[in-house]
Formats: sequence, structure tokens, C-alpha cells
Amino acid sequence: MKVGVLALQGAFRRHADCLDALGAEAREVRTPADLAEVDALILPGGESTTMSMLLESSGLVDPLAERLRRGLPTLGTCAGMILLGAEILDGRPDQRCFGAVDISVRRNAFGRQVDSFEADLVLPDLSGGPFRAVFIRAPFVERTGADVEVLATVDGHPVLCRQGAVTVAAFHPELTPDLRLHERFLKEI
Repeated sequence: MKVGVLALQGAFRRHADCLDALGAEAREVRTPADLAEVDALILPGGESTTMSMLLESSGLVDPLAERLRRGLPTLGTCAGMILLGAEILDGRPDQRCFGAVDISVRRNAFGRQVDSFEADLVLPDLSGGPFRAVFIRAPFVERTGADVEVLATVDGHPVLCRQGAVTVAAFHPELTPDLRLHERFLKEI
């Protein structure tokens, strides 16, 4: 199984390291040809407006939108959550999102860089105790559609959601030694 990691900007290398540790073949995705070679994809954290512009300039927007429409298993973290949502709140007017998950996402919802934090999340479908989540200038979900499953919240705000083959997280699972979220993603492919 070849799992792509969008490698235009952000924490893509850390995600690839997690996949490698779990025995998956990680592939960096920078072009439509790279995308065509993978069975699943991770959209990492980073800066969502920059990632949006880089997706345009690399020619990946339309091929990725098509793959998502056809059910590409995808994990989006932080900026990846923003890009995979249906609506971006507080984004630039020209910023695009893929609508792969029927959610409205507020950028930097927990505050600025100095407001970054960690929290223990209880995930009902992960055994082994709480999952330590790292939130850095993190978004949260303000609206969920009827088909969206909320898997975890912080202060009443959804921070981990799933719809079909797409899972989105407001936090950075790649920044901890806990591989359970990546492992669950691989099992769902």
C-alpha cells in the first residue's frame, strides 16, 4: 500500500516517518503524477492559505478534487482539516477547500501561536488510554453535516471528525510518539 503525504509545505516529513514506522510505504506528493501513484493521502498541517496557493500552482487542485470525489482515503491534520472541509471561516476570500467533509472550519480558532496547547482526548475507537493531542494555531469545527461523525471534542468544539473515507483532525498527531491515529487510518484503507 502506497500512502501519499502532500509535500508542498508543512509537517509532511513527520507524517512520512509515522507511516514508515508502521510499515506503510510513504510517498511524497508534489505533482499530479505523484498523486496518481498513491492509494491514500495525508494532508499535513502547515499554513492553509499557503497550501491552497501551492496546490493551485502545482496543478494538484483538480486531480485531488477528483480523487476525493471517488473516495480516496484521506487524513487531514490542522491545515489539512481546513482544506478538506466544506467551508472555511476566517479564510481568504480566494482560498479554496475541497468539501470532502461536510464541516465549517474556523481557522486559528483556539488563538495565536502563543495559545498553542496539548490535551488528552478520549477516542472511543482507540484502545490504550487517552490520545495526547498537540494543538498549534489550531482550527475547530463550528458546524457539522448530518453524515459527519464527531470522534473527539475540546471545550465542546469538534476537533476530530470522519465522513466516509476522510478523517480530519484539528491537531498534529505526527508530533507525538503515539502512532494510534495513523495506525487506525491505515487499517481503514
